[in-house]
Amino acid sequence: MAAGLAHVAATESPIFAYSLRLADTALVLGHRLSQWSHRAPTLEEDIALSNLGLDLIGQARSFYQHAADVEGAGRDEDQLAYLRDAPDWRNPLIVELPIGDFAFTMMRHFLFSAWCLPFYRALTGSSDVQLAAIAAKAEKEMAYHLRHASEWVIRLGDGTQESATRVSQALDALWPYTGEMFELTPAEQTLLANGISVDHETLRPQFSTTIRDVLSQATLTVPPADGFQHSGGLRGQHTEHLGLMLAEMQFLQRAYPGATW
Repeated sequence: MAAGLAHVAATESPIFAYSLRLADTALVLGHRLSQWSHRAPTLEEDIALSNLGLDLIGQARSFYQHAADVEGAGRDEDQLAYLRDAPDWRNPLIVELPIGDFAFTMMRHFLFSAWCLPFYRALTGSSDVQLAAIAAKAEKEMAYHLRHASEWVIRLGDGTQESATRVSQALDALWPYTGEMFELTPAEQTLLANGISVDHETLRPQFSTTIRDVLSQATLTVPPADGFQHSGGLRGQHTEHLGLMLAEMQFLQRAYPGATW
């Protein structure tokens, strides 16, 4: 298995790998949000979280299909999503962490959206026409995601003592995972030179401004920028949480290969 993975990593095209990174990230977080279905604190929020999850899953489908087209090996979006093992996945670790409580979910979605919105905005300028088109649609969706999550972070942070404690603890737990979102693999550096990928460091100013503005309104303290940061997801080194999630998510396709409704 390890030899096979090494072969794949050595031969896959940079655009295929980049599309997989974006697809994996969106699908994992979309699945996490779907786990709030029928469990959210209010009916309205239950519907909202489901819709946020569907947005992300729709983005994932587009990126997987682009990856499949680039690969040209006859695989489709379902095979890429349901028939790859955890070491093949290239999402940052922050999206695979369990949902936690409501404050944890909202804080994670705020931090991710604060990075993702300027990322998609920049990706609309990609020289890869398909990536640019997917990003143009996703940018509009992520603008709403960021607004929704920001409002909840402010409400929780500037709310009761209990809500402020919970959202503060969520921030402390999640902040060490934010740095990985800005990483670029060597293959992505090659794409950057060709105008295909995005220089993630250029996203940092807007990300930092959004973080400061929202956390200030939430009466929360911005964590130090030079603290320890987790890494490894982009290299296929994941937490145990991803494997457990994939076992559930991929069960039907693996138990009944090629099954259709």
